[in-house]
Amino acid sequence: MTTRTAIVTGAASGIGRAAATLLLEAGWNVCAFDRDPVTAPKGTDKRFLGRAGDVSDVDDCEGTVAETVIRFGRLDALLHFAALHDTGTWDELDRRTFNRVLSVNVTGAFLMAQAAANWMKDHDGGAMVLTGSGSINVSGLGGHGRGGPAYVTSKAAIIGLTRSLARSFGPLGIRVNAVSPGATDTAMTASYSDDAKTKVAERTLVGRMGTPEEIARVAIFLASDDAAYMTGEIVNVNGGGSFG
Repeated sequence: MTTRTAIVTGAASGIGRAAATLLLEAGWNVCAFDRDPVTAPKGTDKRFLGRAGDVSDVDDCEGTVAETVIRFGRLDALLHFAALHDTGTWDELDRRTFNRVLSVNVTGAFLMAQAAANWMKDHDGGAMVLTGSGSINVSGLGGHGRGGPAYVTSKAAIIGLTRSLARSFGPLGIRVNAVSPGATDTAMTASYSDDAKTKVAERTLVGRMGTPEEIARVAIFLASDDAAYMTGEIVNVNGGGSFG
């Protein structure tokens, strides 16, 4: 059986790191792409490629796809978790910060999807999973979360991007879905006070924050053949914090 290959962005920590680890444990080849260096889990060197770069840089995105294909001979899935979090309020944000958040979170998602699609379209298609946020629900209305206007706007855009790309890529044999995590125990929430964490947990029906692995497993499902009849969907994974 042919070993499948995925690019995982934001793979140095959090959900991206969990997804890369789980895919390697399942026998996939993985290119782990992040602005910070990513090291291979023990015993996976032959199936692991670490690559440092910026998802908002088109050359880094295209280079990551090219290097992945050179190393492993194929690309079956893109799991895109790379993002900047920002809690700046409307009166704290400046244009530079606002545009940087959108550049990484929205343009970066598009550039990675574009680069992956340019290879997949000529090689039997593939699957992509983008990442939304519980800060914005699947209908595009406000949800929960501590993100400021720049972050929330960027994650609202992921809903539109996912559905637009699903329409565009469908005839090419490429599926595009998104996972929308609720509050998850990652570096992004490490700065929350104990009171804030308690309030976040109380907004869920399961009474706690999620783990990176719980979000990653849903993303991996969306990238797998088990989700072959799903595209254009935004899947909430938030412990019942919102029903969309």
